[in-house]
Amino acid sequence: MHRRILAPVAAAALAFGLVACTDTGGSGTVTTPPPSINIGGGSDDGGAEPSDGGGEASDGGRDSPVAAPDIPAPDPADYPGMDQNTPEGAEQAFRYYVAVMIWGYQTGQTDHFEDLHNPECQTCISNTRSIQGLAKDGKYWSPTTIEDIGTAHFDSDLYDLEVGYTFHLSSHTEPSPESDEVAQEPRTKFISAAAMTFEEDQWVVMSARFTPDEADDD
Repeated sequence: MHRRILAPVAAAALAFGLVACTDTGGSGTVTTPPPSINIGGGSDDGGAEPSDGGGEASDGGRDSPVAAPDIPAPDPADYPGMDQNTPEGAEQAFRYYVAVMIWGYQTGQTDHFEDLHNPECQTCISNTRSIQGLAKDGKYWSPTTIEDIGTAHFDSDLYDLEVGYTFHLSSHTEPSPESDEVAQEPRTKFISAAAMTFEEDQWVVMSARFTPDEADDD
């Protein structure tokens, strides 16, 4: 799924389940890459409390929804300074945003993700709906790890700042929203960017894009 080619202006094109959106530009200074973060947590054996509709099937034998894996949410303490109105704070905030989004695909959780972006961010809305749609069918990504390569910040004429973030996403599985098929996705390098605005003591993602680096052979 995540290796399909992104059309230059196709806002609905998908990249590893994430929606491509507005490009960002400019030039800035690349910061020292922060340490890699394992957002997969432990095993995905479950552990979440069953819902009121859980337990044995009472609908004529149809399968009940699968419980979401009990994977710990990304810890804000691993992103120091993300609440500060500084370029470095914006970089950390975008790293946290990406981690929470990918965690959402693994757990079906979107409440906190929605707190991190502007309500008109079409990329964010599309990903929220994708996560919720998969979760409704009891479908989740397997645990995966973000391996940071580096971040950078850029001046912007329309927003407070623009941030670039390059990372590897480790090998994992992704279920299809249309069928029972599950795809094994290889370790892939992604180049991402976001337009950021500082509002009410936090950085907010206004738009974002995620592009797999097809030329990467590392």
